Amino acid sequence: MSNLNWRKSSHSGSGANECVELAVGLTTTYIRDTKDRDGGTLCVSRSSWTSFLTSVKAGQLGR
Repeated sequence: MSNLNWRKSSHSGSGANECVELAVGLTTTYIRDTKDRDGGTLCVSRSSWTSFLTSVKAGQLGR
């Protein structure tokens, strides 16, 4: 995973407590906590990530 192009979410804001980074591979999307990059990485299929984003954008998930 060291060769992935990580980017910080545009929704992370300037606060240090809620920062998320992601890297998109050919078949997998990787998500990690910016302030604890070695603390673990969530790996999901691209189709699952796309479904999740679609649900968020449609307001189908509560806050």
